[in-house]
Amino acid sequence: MNKLAGETSPYLRAHADNPVDWHPWGNAATALARSQARPILLSIGYSACHWCHVMARESFQDAATAVLMNEQFVNVKVDREERPDVDSVYQLGHRLLTRQSGGWPLTAFLDPETLLPFFSGTYFPRRPRYGLPGFADLLRHLADAFTNQPEALAKQGERLASAIAAVQAPPEDESGEAPALAALVATAREQLGSQYDSVAGGFGSAPKFPMPAALERLLRHWAGAESRRDRDALNMVTATLTQVARGGIHDHLGGGFFRYATDRQWRIPHFEKMLYDNAALLALYADALALGADPLFAGAVRETAGWLMREMQQPAGGYSAAQDADSDGEEGKFYLWRRDAVKRLLDEEEHLLVETLYGLDKPANFEGKWHLSRRDAWRAVVERLYLEPDAAERRLASARAKLLAARQTRPRPAKDDKVLAAWNGLAIGGMAKAGVRLNEPRWIDSASQAADFLREHLIADGRLHASWKDGVLGHVGFLDDHANVLLGLLSLLAARWRDSDWMLALFLGDELLNRFRDEGGEAGENGQRGDPAGRQTRRAPGGFFFTPHDAETLIHRPKPTQDDALPPGNATVIRALAALAHLAGEQRYLEAAEQAARWALPFAARHPASHCALLTAVETVSEAPELIIVRGPAAEAEAWMQAARSGYRPARSAYLIPYQAHRIPAYLPRLVAADAQRRVLAFRCSGFSCGRPITDLDAFRAAVS
Repeated sequence: MNKLAGETSPYLRAHADNPVDWHPWGNAATALARSQARPILLSIGYSACHWCHVMARESFQDAATAVLMNEQFVNVKVDREERPDVDSVYQLGHRLLTRQSGGWPLTAFLDPETLLPFFSGTYFPRRPRYGLPGFADLLRHLADAFTNQPEALAKQGERLASAIAAVQAPPEDESGEAPALAALVATAREQLGSQYDSVAGGFGSAPKFPMPAALERLLRHWAGAESRRDRDALNMVTATLTQVARGGIHDHLGGGFFRYATDRQWRIPHFEKMLYDNAALLALYADALALGADPLFAGAVRETAGWLMREMQQPAGGYSAAQDADSDGEEGKFYLWRRDAVKRLLDEEEHLLVETLYGLDKPANFEGKWHLSRRDAWRAVVERLYLEPDAAERRLASARAKLLAARQTRPRPAKDDKVLAAWNGLAIGGMAKAGVRLNEPRWIDSASQAADFLREHLIADGRLHASWKDGVLGHVGFLDDHANVLLGLLSLLAARWRDSDWMLALFLGDELLNRFRDEGGEAGENGQRGDPAGRQTRRAPGGFFFTPHDAETLIHRPKPTQDDALPPGNATVIRALAALAHLAGEQRYLEAAEQAARWALPFAARHPASHCALLTAVETVSEAPELIIVRGPAAEAEAWMQAARSGYRPARSAYLIPYQAHRIPAYLPRLVAADAQRRVLAFRCSGFSCGRPITDLDAFRAAVS
C-alpha cells in the first residue's frame, strides 16, 4: 500500500495516488525488503524537477509498470531537498558505478542487506528511446539478476564499498608536503580560463549553469593589489553576468533566474526556478555592482529581489523552495508568447521596442513560440530606434507591466512551499547583501523576516531542523543548514545589527563545533560506519561531516568539498566560522576553521577549478581579514558605513552596532557616556587586535580608502 499521503514533502505527496506501493525512506522499508528478500528500488527527485514529472507520468502512474514494481521490489521515494544526505550518498554511488554524473530523478536499485546500489541510472523512459532501455524491461532484468546472480552482485558490492571508502581518504602527495594554496589558486585560474566560452560567456557548452562560485573566484583574482589585478578574469565575470542578465535564463517580466540554460547562448532555460540559484546570483551581482554602476546588473538584482518577496516569501517570513518548470503538463508554458498575442497587448510604439529588444521579429525560439531574451544591448536598441533614453525606459516599463499582468492570468507553475533552512540561509545573505549595495531597506526587512521565521519555527528542542512545511518540522539539520544560515546571518548583521541574529549566529557556531566537526579517532565512532563494509579505520582530524554525529547510519558519511548546486558544506563552514571568530573574538571558531582548511586543501588539488568555493574559503583563513566596527546612532553613522562599504573588498567586513544593542562582542566597550550617545566611534581590526577608536569621519575615510 502506498504510504506517502502523510508525508510533509509536496514531492512525496504528489506520488501518494500512484499505483506504486511507495514507502518513505526509513527503517520500516528496509526491514520489509530484508524480510521478503527483495531489492529496494530507490527513486530520488524533487517537486520542480521536469524529468521527475515525466517519469512519474510514463511509469509510476502506469498500472502495468506498477504491478512489476510492487511484485519484485520494495519501492522507496525520497525528496532530495528534505533528505540531502540520502541523495548525496546515492549520487556518489551512481558516479562510481557508471562513471557518469548523476542528476534527478535518480533511480537506484539497492541490496536490502548492505543498502549498496547494484545498479543506478537517472531517467528511464517507459519504452526504449534516447538509447535507454524501457523501464519495465529494466525492472525484469534487474529482478532476474538479483535472484540468479547473487555472487556477482556481492562481489560488485564489495568493490563499490572499497571505492566509496577511498573517496574520503586524504589524497596522497609523493613529496609528503601539503599543497600550497597559491599554486592551487593559480591552477584553478588557468583551468577556468581554458573552460571559458569567450563568445557567449560562462564555462563549457550546453547545458550551461551560471556557476557563481567560479565567477566569485575570478572576481577575487581581479581584487588583489593594483599591480597584480587580473583584468582578463574581471572581463570573464562581467561578460558572463551580462549574457546571463540579457539571456532567457533571466525572467525579463517576473524577475528571478531559471536553473540553467539548455543552449550555449543562454537563450532557452530549463524553466524551474530554485531559491538557492537566485540567492547566489543576487549576492554575486551585488558584488559586481561594487565595481561600479551598471543598469543591466542593477535591474536584474531589483527584479530578482522583487520576485523573491512577491512570489517566494510566505506571510510568516520564510522563503519557499522552488517554482516548477511545468504548467498544464508542459515545460515552460507559463513563460512563452505568441507574436500576435504580444502585439494585441501593446500599443504600436511599445510593440516596436519589445519586438526589437527581445527578437520577436526573428524566428520562434522554443517550440513555435517565443521565450523572451534580449537580442542586443539596450543602448544599441534605443539608438537604432532613435529614442530618447528616458522615454524608452518608460515605454519598456509600460510594455513589461502589461505583459506581466497578462501572464499572471495563465495557469501558474506549481510552487514547492516547504521552507528549507539551508536555502533560506543563502537567500538571507543574498537579500541582505543586495539591500546594502542598492540601498533598499525593504530587502533587508525581508531577510530579517526570514531569519525570524527560522528562529521561531525551525528550532525545536535545541536543534535546528532542515525543513518546515505546514507547521511540521522535518529532519534535524545538516551541515549546509547550519553553515548557510550562519553565513547568511553574518551578512544580515553587516546590513543591520540585531541582538537576536547575533545570538542565533553564536548558537549555530557552537552547534557546528559540537555536532559536525571531525576531531579524528575511529571511523566507526558516533554511530557511523567506517566504510560501507563496516571496517574500522583511523581518521585524522579536520573537516566537518554533512550529517550530525547522532544521525542515521548510511553507506557513507560525506564531508563535502567540491562545488555542486549548493556550495560544499566545508567551504561554507570554513568561511562562516572564520568570520564569526573575528567578529566574536573567539579563537576556538578560528582554530576549527583553520584545521578544516588544512584537511580540505589536498582534496582541492585533485581538480582546483571544481573546488572554487573551497579555495575562496581557505583564503579567508590564510590571511588576517579586515574588520570594521562602527558604534553609534544609525543616522549619524550612515556616512561612516558608506565609506566602509565602498568598492569590492572581499577581505573586509563592516558592522554598525548601535549603542542600544545589548548583545555585542565581548571586546567592545559596553558603557558609553550619555553625552557621547550621538557621537560615532569606529574600530579598525585585523586578526584579533583592534586599533584605537576613530572619532573623526575624515580620518576614518582616509583609514579605509
